[in-house]
Amino acid sequence: MTLSRVPGHVAIILDGNGRWAKKKGMPRTYGHKVGAENVERICREAWDIGIKYLTVYAFSTENWSRPEEEVSTLMRLFSSYIKNTFKTAPKNNMRVRFIGDLSGFTPQLRESMQELEDFTSSLTGLSLQICVNYGSRDEIKRAVREIAKEVKQGSLEISDIDEDTVSRHLDTRDIPDPDLLIRTSGEQRLSNYLLWQMAYTEFYFTEVAWPDFNREELIKACEAYDQRDRRYGRV
Repeated sequence: MTLSRVPGHVAIILDGNGRWAKKKGMPRTYGHKVGAENVERICREAWDIGIKYLTVYAFSTENWSRPEEEVSTLMRLFSSYIKNTFKTAPKNNMRVRFIGDLSGFTPQLRESMQELEDFTSSLTGLSLQICVNYGSRDEIKRAVREIAKEVKQGSLEISDIDEDTVSRHLDTRDIPDPDLLIRTSGEQRLSNYLLWQMAYTEFYFTEVAWPDFNREELIKACEAYDQRDRRYGRV
């Protein structure tokens, strides 16, 4: 693989786990399990080809409406993934952060998330952001409320509010915007994901379901990105 430009930050919508499992005659929960295992593999591949930031859409604010059994399985998978990552993150030199409205989770799960963030905060390899109970409209709403609170308190003037002000109040405040979005399993929509941050992001859609997404598919996406003319709206 020879790329003149490797995207520094890749965002992925991990789609197709349930449909992948159904095609194999397995329950949807099996697809989520295999999909969770694939996150670690793709993290290693991403860092190996030069990607610095990887942000994955693991659980949206809308996903709570799924069947109770499926939601419960996802919560158990989150817990299991966190425990496993305490072992694998140092080995891979990977920093992990959770993005979204974490207040929706149990105190125990929130504590585990915070402990993992603290444990990996000094690692200098791939920066992995996991979006959980995340929705971009909800994120922007929370940012607007914080900005309004600062204006009310007198610490911020209305005339000083600009794009940087909004960005500083988002969950992604300390990481660069994505260069490339990948969505697996054939759907071609953003699904309320990083709407503010992806104003100038390149999009790549693939029919491959997330459990089958591998190094070769990641390279294909990066090659497509490499071939595009990145002008950021300039003539």
